Amino acid sequence: MPTSINQNSLSFYFYWSNQLQVTDKPKSILGQIPAGVWILGCVSMMMDISSEMIHSLLPLFMVTTLGASALAVGLVEGLAESTALIVKVFSGTLSDYLGKRKGLAVFGYALGALSKPLFAIAPTIGLVLSARLVDRVGKGVRGAPRDALVADITPAHLRGAAFGLRQSLDTVGAFLGPLLAVGLMLLWANDFRAVFWVAVIPGVMAVMLLLVGLREPKHAHTIKRINPISRENLKRLSGSYWGVVSIGAVFTLARFSEAFLVLRAQQSGIPLALVPLVMVAMNLIYAVSAYPFGKLSDRMSHRRLLAFGLVVLIVADLVLAASSHWGVVLAGVVLWGLHMGMTQGLLATMVAQTAPPDLRGTAYGFFNLVSGLAMLLASLVAGLLWDRLGASFTFYAGAVFCAIALAGLARTANRSNV
Repeated sequence: MPTSINQNSLSFYFYWSNQLQVTDKPKSILGQIPAGVWILGCVSMMMDISSEMIHSLLPLFMVTTLGASALAVGLVEGLAESTALIVKVFSGTLSDYLGKRKGLAVFGYALGALSKPLFAIAPTIGLVLSARLVDRVGKGVRGAPRDALVADITPAHLRGAAFGLRQSLDTVGAFLGPLLAVGLMLLWANDFRAVFWVAVIPGVMAVMLLLVGLREPKHAHTIKRINPISRENLKRLSGSYWGVVSIGAVFTLARFSEAFLVLRAQQSGIPLALVPLVMVAMNLIYAVSAYPFGKLSDRMSHRRLLAFGLVVLIVADLVLAASSHWGVVLAGVVLWGLHMGMTQGLLATMVAQTAPPDLRGTAYGFFNLVSGLAMLLASLVAGLLWDRLGASFTFYAGAVFCAIALAGLARTANRSNV
């Protein structure tokens, strides 16, 4: 009799265990993404609120208050953005050598926060350039270690979604920042410098959250320090990886600084305080689309998704070239934001998948070094075309570079496995 009871009890237990397994809902993809990715995303969001409060107004500040030309704007933006990308090669390599990434990321975010007061006190374009360089050096220092951290703490099958989520949170800050800038400009009668002072606050908050909120994972490869840029280690960066680097460079040539979107919006005749709303629109679309396209990239061909992103950018350039009417400019800006959502997290995912885990920081660094040089060239060409031939020619040139990138992507389709 006891044996029969035990057998019945076991049958009852296994029946309900099976029922619970059947009825248990699997965790959503968002629920599976590690908490560290959410923290890094929130840090990026707060720093972007700080940065975009300034950057969405900076081209207007340089042109209207400091009397700069479009070429000067292109030079400042090109030098700043390329500096950020070039510095990433050193910070990424250092993070691989040390086996530590968080400290470099904290230092980079701190530099970004410390640069903000310089914009508020800048009397000439020279100090604006200095502030932009300090800010972008900070971005360069933090960028590669942060991306490598995301790759380190995320399982391979979730990396597209993780990079998409971080990019989405980052871009939430990128549209909240201009929105705050617009509100404060209306409230304070176009007082650029007062808005720049307020931007200091979220920058400091970002540094504090990263400092106390994120614990860096330990990895086996951190036990022994290696020289990431030795000849033997560089040979471990595959042809597929260098293919991604080449694709990223041509993408950067095709997509010059977003400062020119702000200048195009100024030509539409809307009030000065409302011009940053174009960045709100672009970053809203970017934020909404980055995670879904990141998740999609885990299930479809990367090259195909990149090609679709290029087609969208070609259409955006042609729309922006067609007219300076505010409705046309808004449509072009929305398409530009969709392109960013489709491609930016995807390129980061492709680097992670083609580089060895212990060389990810170096891999992101070289990727951004090449992209940085391309960004400098693209912004200088855009500013020169703007001054000499007009805004339309700038965007037509962007469409031509997009078409070249699309052709190059098609040619490498059979030679790459990314």
